[in-house]
Amino acid sequence: MTRQIDMWERFSQEEDLEKKKEIKKVIIEEYINLVKIIAGKLYNYYASNIEYDDLMSYGVIGLIDAIDKYDPTKNIKFETYASIRIRGSIIDQIRNLDWIPRSIRQKSKILKDANEALESKYGREASYQEIAKYLGKSEQEVLTLIEETSVYNVLSIEDDFNESFKIQLKDESLESSPEDLTVYNDTVKELERTISELNEREQLIINLYYYEGLTYKEIGEILNISESRVSQIHSKAISKMRKQFQH
Repeated sequence: MTRQIDMWERFSQEEDLEKKKEIKKVIIEEYINLVKIIAGKLYNYYASNIEYDDLMSYGVIGLIDAIDKYDPTKNIKFETYASIRIRGSIIDQIRNLDWIPRSIRQKSKILKDANEALESKYGREASYQEIAKYLGKSEQEVLTLIEETSVYNVLSIEDDFNESFKIQLKDESLESSPEDLTVYNDTVKELERTISELNEREQLIINLYYYEGLTYKEIGEILNISESRVSQIHSKAISKMRKQFQH
């Protein structure tokens, strides 16, 4: 810990640009594993659409940005701040690539509209069997739709979570008052509370998907259920959590 504090003091106080560059290089090397962890987890989501090395490159951009803008006098750990910057940089770059076909976006909207219509009618989350009947499709066709749109939905979830948490991946994200940090901490606690209110299987899937970085297929193998079933349970859990944040 003392070594890290000394490193940040040297970096912030160094006026010689070449020496400052060398210190920055040391900091990058110190935290490159953090980029690898975050890039690795996100690669599980997007493996069929992007190369791992590209995710690493986007993550390093986020790390460098975090180093340049981090203020060690603020009440936040660098690892926490850098994780937000790294993840945000990767997600932003993926979104900028816009590789999601229009057909997938349309299918996702069809599912979303069907869910909302049935939820309004029944006052609860619709089952995939009810969605199939509503759309005039077979149950297998609906499960395939859920699977095909899962990657697109991950990006949508990222947007919702970032909005809910008020995590601003911009220059002002560290320029927070103690009150702002308290709000952030309270929001994290609220997230933990909403997760705790999910049933046991939903909690497990959320944990394996977001915290352990496993794919739907890997989770399905662990729980002995289909990949599409995992996607359905995941979507239902996220829907419950969104409602909690809106209350």
